[in-house]
Amino acid sequence: MDILLVVSAFNSLSQRVYAELADHGHHVDVVLARPGPDAVRAAVAETKPELVIAPMLKTALPDDVWREHTCLIVHPGPPGDRGPSALDRAIADQVPDWGVTVLQAEAAMDAGDIWAAMPFRTEPVGKSDLYRNEVSDAAVAAVLLAVRRYAEGSFKPLPQSDPATHVVWRGFLRQERRRVDWEHDSTATVLNKLRGADSQPGVLDELLGRELFLHGGHPEDQLRGRPGELLATRAGAVCRATRDGAVWIPELRPRKNSGDPAPFKRPAASVLGPTGLPEAAVPLELPPGRRTWTDIRYRQRGDVGFVTFSFPGGAMSADHCRRLLAAYRHALTRSTPVLVLGGARDFFSNGIHLNVIEASDDPAAESWANLNAMDDLVEAVLHTTDRLVVAALGGNAAAGGVMLALAADEVWCRTGAVLNPHYRRMGLYGSEFWTYTLPRRTGTGTAGRLTTEALPVSAATAHGLGLVDRLVPVPAGEFTAEVDRMAAGLADAPDLGRRIDAKMAARARDEAVRPLAEHRRAELARMRDIFFDPAAPYHALRSAFVRKLPGACARPLSATGAPLTGGTR
Repeated sequence: MDILLVVSAFNSLSQRVYAELADHGHHVDVVLARPGPDAVRAAVAETKPELVIAPMLKTALPDDVWREHTCLIVHPGPPGDRGPSALDRAIADQVPDWGVTVLQAEAAMDAGDIWAAMPFRTEPVGKSDLYRNEVSDAAVAAVLLAVRRYAEGSFKPLPQSDPATHVVWRGFLRQERRRVDWEHDSTATVLNKLRGADSQPGVLDELLGRELFLHGGHPEDQLRGRPGELLATRAGAVCRATRDGAVWIPELRPRKNSGDPAPFKRPAASVLGPTGLPEAAVPLELPPGRRTWTDIRYRQRGDVGFVTFSFPGGAMSADHCRRLLAAYRHALTRSTPVLVLGGARDFFSNGIHLNVIEASDDPAAESWANLNAMDDLVEAVLHTTDRLVVAALGGNAAAGGVMLALAADEVWCRTGAVLNPHYRRMGLYGSEFWTYTLPRRTGTGTAGRLTTEALPVSAATAHGLGLVDRLVPVPAGEFTAEVDRMAAGLADAPDLGRRIDAKMAARARDEAVRPLAEHRRAELARMRDIFFDPAAPYHALRSAFVRKLPGACARPLSATGAPLTGGTR
């Protein structure tokens, strides 16, 4: 079937719907619904779709489009739920069960007939994590069901006037409802408010005399102070006291002043600047019973070591990379024949930290430092020959994050993840030894196609291409436990020693053909030319992406690289 996706941004859900529909044999085009309705009209006229689907749309479809074509809207709420803050309100109200509904577009928002609906559990995680995982799983299942029903031609969608549908309008969740009362809100209430706005829009607050948006929240079990007081920093986050405990806030975003460039999120401590707060260090291996936030941890179970990490948005600054490398080297001091890198739910890695780079006084130099720190980490994984290394992807990965995974001996990937194994949309050639790791898995031709087309691939497609060794078909909340079980099985395998020996021999052969240092030198030469060229598209693309401006690299491209009339084929 010819399907046109209309999206406000080619975000994680839009990419997954695109990839899954393509996996099911559909011909999919994508158009960004901006800056106005003409782009959508032009894409419809050019592609002549049998069906229009809007996985993520912040504006209404043009009347003439939905009147003349069947248009399906993905709404992140159960049947009968209406309004622009559906998921935010589900988290704010601590609803244990929620859902996704696929509706037919009509004049009134979210009022169309129901083509499909899927329930899900609202896990106690941030909104963006929930959106990329439980919501995404339910949305894809609902979209595929709706498309199948439409193709069969006999299904009659359920009008919302049906007595079985309880219609509720939920208005926009404003900052007045989100605001934290530090004197009176419990830690649980504060965490719920922070998690319900972790990516967007954040929670507006005042810190050190400045209006800032707070992004993300995690509990702290030991530090205490006056409600609202800043207590400490750790790995770029700040700890703030509540009336009965404390919370860690990883990122902050300044409030925009009239005429200023659009501000953006970055590590909280860097936004605040010098504060004199102590660094609340914790051991890499947390003692049993500790309930505190840290973005990198090591643990060991039998013959398996686990280096787990979770960075906001999957972005890895130079500091993130250096600390993760230190944790990896710590893991190598343990005599475990299997080492798992990752294993947490949600993002694995999206490569270098564009927000930190954009905020730097010298973005070119920061880009260079960040990339070299990322290369150091990947190189350490590639040089590990005394054990098997597994990259466990509980969620999405892109650019250098994909290449970090490919440096491992095996890649295990949750079936709901989406991979973007390319750099092109940011105007970059790429590094992280991709010229070695990508072709050795997919072959030179496929590697070239993936990096040139610059399109997302589902976990299933990645498995078929050789990017992924084992699919992990479990809900996001069960991923870590399943990885533990799989890793224990790998450590007990009778041929493990033989595989490690074979790995060491293969690395020596590859090194004799072309040393890793030569791959790194050639890749970095290309990247240095881009970073230190003020006219290189990378700088404008990075700024647009970070500041969420029109023209950001989220614009889809065709398989040949040429944009269609607002879309991609």
